[in-house]
Amino acid sequence: MRIFSGIQPTGVLHLGNYFGAIKQWVDLQKGNECIYCIVDYHALTNEDMVPEEMRQARESLAMDLLACGIDPNKSILFVQSDVPEHTELCWILGCVTSFGDLTRMTQFKQKAKEQEFVNAGLFYYPVLQAADILLYLADHVPVGEDQLQHLELSRRIARRFNYRFGELFPEPQPILSKGARIMSLADPTRKMSKSYGPEHYIGLMEAEDSIYRKVRSAVTDMGLQPGQDMSPGVANLFLLLELVAPADLVEDFRVRHKAGKLLYKDLKETLFKYLVEFLSPIRERRRELEARGEIKEILAAGAAKARKIAREVIREARERVGLS
Repeated sequence: MRIFSGIQPTGVLHLGNYFGAIKQWVDLQKGNECIYCIVDYHALTNEDMVPEEMRQARESLAMDLLACGIDPNKSILFVQSDVPEHTELCWILGCVTSFGDLTRMTQFKQKAKEQEFVNAGLFYYPVLQAADILLYLADHVPVGEDQLQHLELSRRIARRFNYRFGELFPEPQPILSKGARIMSLADPTRKMSKSYGPEHYIGLMEAEDSIYRKVRSAVTDMGLQPGQDMSPGVANLFLLLELVAPADLVEDFRVRHKAGKLLYKDLKETLFKYLVEFLSPIRERRRELEARGEIKEILAAGAAKARKIAREVIREARERVGLS
């Protein structure tokens, strides 16, 4: 399969990113043609993004991805703005995209409610997302359920272009994420996210004392709902423990919890210990990458590979619509 996926350079990777998506990206490299993109054009829709932070965030995110296991010898890793064909195809596809479809995008409506100034890029975001995918003739895209509506729009855009100008783009199929849905330790009713503030996520490269503080202060009992055997906060701690600790140890903690003999202090101390062990090799690879200072060259090589594909596809698209 040819697989495409992208991630915004809006800060450091956290546990939710890793277990929800990046681990799957790493696994998909086996036997597939993977194209992974740092989507900095998309990041411009964030009003709080500072230009200098954007420049640093792109390289920092690239090193984080490589440290997590993205292999530039197996996959294409590049920065979106290094391949200008993305924006050209975005305009072409925008001309076969329904305005009504864009107004129905759930994520746009949600974000528009949260922002005082709603930029047009936020509205047009799904068209650029479709261009990202279709530019590489990707047939599969790993997505969470919250992105299925956007992917379905990409499929409709491909179908509309093909009907009007002739068959060119495949209709990309979803690879539904099997990754864990990690919740905030400070508010386990919310998904772990940087947008809620630093107390709501644990970064992969975060200092150990900071991780310890967040784990120790994690919300536990919030009251049980009918049918629950543990509250959301405790369930979230157990989920994290399952991802980083031996199965027999997790089972022992479950037995103790069911018997009402579990001390949350012990659960948190153990989780912290195994989190640090799990993150240690990722951090070590990240330090090595930073010391070598090769990230610009790696991203440039990835962009060259991406442009080789993109130029051919945009040439064909331009010819189909009468621009060449």
